[in-house]
Amino acid sequence: MARPPHPRRIALSCPGAGFRPLDRPVRGTPVLTLGLDGLEALRLADLEGLYQEAAAERMGVSRPTFARVLTRARAVVAEALVEGKVLVIGAVPSRPGADEPLPCPLHGGERRRGRACRCGRLDTPCDPGPEGPEEIS
Repeated sequence: MARPPHPRRIALSCPGAGFRPLDRPVRGTPVLTLGLDGLEALRLADLEGLYQEAAAERMGVSRPTFARVLTRARAVVAEALVEGKVLVIGAVPSRPGADEPLPCPLHGGERRRGRACRCGRLDTPCDPGPEGPEEIS
């Protein structure tokens, strides 16, 4: 069984964004989906020119994960451009804002380096503080 996707930091939003070939109608044209994490990886690596280590740190993922996301995003964009397919920007589990700390994926509390949350117990949730628990999508 695969692990659930780790939330990534995404500093941009593109609700309902997409691109289509000019010479064809959208109806009947194959559609490819590029996740927001892929778009963010393209932005950090290709537009801002960051090295993978720095870009991965900004997204809150490991460098190998960033490399996989970037490779997949480049392949999707290339396929859409070369084969004339519709490209739709889709959503993935993410946290808005580049500087916000990522929550613990199990309890929603503050995350520390590594996989475990600060409470150290898997059977009780972390103390959410006075604001209450946050939704993790």
